[in-house]
Amino acid sequence: MLNVVILAAGMGKRMQSSQPKVLQTIGGQPMLTRVINTARSLSPDQLIVVVGHGEQAIRQAYDGQVDIHFVSQWPQLGTGHAVAQAVDLLKSSRENNATMVLYGDVPLVQTDTLQALLAGSDNGLALLTEEVENPHGYGRIVRDAQNRVLTIVEEKDATAAQKQIREINTGMMVAPTDKLKSWLKKLSNNNAQGEYYLTDIVEFAAKDKVTINTVAPKASFETQGVNSRVQQAQLERLWQRELAARQLQGGVAIADPDRFDQRGELMCGQDVFIDVGCVFEGMVVLGDGVRIGAHCVLKDVTVGAGTEIHPFSHLQQADIGKGAQIGPYARIRPGTRLEDEVHIGNFVEIKNSHIQSQSKANHLAYVGDADVGSRVNIGAGTITCNYDGANKHRTVIEDDAFIGSDTQLVAPVRVGKGATLGAGTTLTQDAPANKLTVSRSPQKTIENWQRPVKPSRKKP
Repeated sequence: MLNVVILAAGMGKRMQSSQPKVLQTIGGQPMLTRVINTARSLSPDQLIVVVGHGEQAIRQAYDGQVDIHFVSQWPQLGTGHAVAQAVDLLKSSRENNATMVLYGDVPLVQTDTLQALLAGSDNGLALLTEEVENPHGYGRIVRDAQNRVLTIVEEKDATAAQKQIREINTGMMVAPTDKLKSWLKKLSNNNAQGEYYLTDIVEFAAKDKVTINTVAPKASFETQGVNSRVQQAQLERLWQRELAARQLQGGVAIADPDRFDQRGELMCGQDVFIDVGCVFEGMVVLGDGVRIGAHCVLKDVTVGAGTEIHPFSHLQQADIGKGAQIGPYARIRPGTRLEDEVHIGNFVEIKNSHIQSQSKANHLAYVGDADVGSRVNIGAGTITCNYDGANKHRTVIEDDAFIGSDTQLVAPVRVGKGATLGAGTTLTQDAPANKLTVSRSPQKTIENWQRPVKPSRKKP
């Protein structure tokens, strides 16, 4: 029987934000979401989140997630007091009797570290501790001559000698549930901060001769908390370097790992290249040999093998085929499907459209709510006029059509197979297949016309 208690009641005053601290993001996800998802990977029997400041916003953010039980902590009187609010929900059994404590503002602890912490408890108390160069501000792990943990001393209560200890408490622990309940009742706020410290249970465990083990995280970023915008930015960059390192180890070529941002899931085939300043959000899948130019943004996109996305292009909720060329400065909006070898050039916008293989819109065009066949050429300045002010309408362009520059297709309208639209055409009726359709005024020259001139200004 495993209980997980996540403490998320803090105010986060130094964040200087109206949003609760635990809803601030790291790697594109709220910090609390990251902790909850990692806790879920352990398949806990009970998942409890202790809330306080920003309680309503936090509860709303996870509305409908029935596996989460919220309890309130008012006022906030320390970590021990916070866990005590969850006591009535803690389950136990003879076979397994463990409660894990995590923190909503320590977002990057990994599943394998928590599994090691759980294994280290062995029906006793397990602490996640870390050796650091600068332990200032952290609780110190105090051991006896036999290296057994005796207690944890907070910074403000530590002696000069204890402040020299470099093994620090991360706050994360696993305790036997029944023992934890009894220890919480013994907590006192007789300390420099006047709070009920959860760490005091370590001394109780030692006195009760309960086994106390320590486990170290695999990476330092796993134990770093966020209390300010500075710490948030620092932890974000640490995490992005970690994600870049994982991609590099998987064979992805990244031009500069310090200018790489993954804010979701990124799956890459072989020989993928990612230039500087790119951002990946949601679920992004890149096929073999895909090249992503500098400063592109991809969100919930699948890109087929051999496709190249040129710099400064934005793609969202789209499916791109193999061997395509996109950009630079292209915008591919939701609902778009581009088949193999489609060319979408600079300053072209595609929205909610399906474009078949080998078709091209190489510059300065808008294609929205359209079905475009194969081998279609869409000239510069072409737009589909898909919105009448109330409803959207579709444009259909069949295979091998040629759309001249500066054409407006007023939907609903169809361009037949092999049709040609002359430059400057405003198409309001269907264009027949294999014919030239033009709508433009006859060209004429006005004889004896003179360009107007501005009247001269007379000096006073």
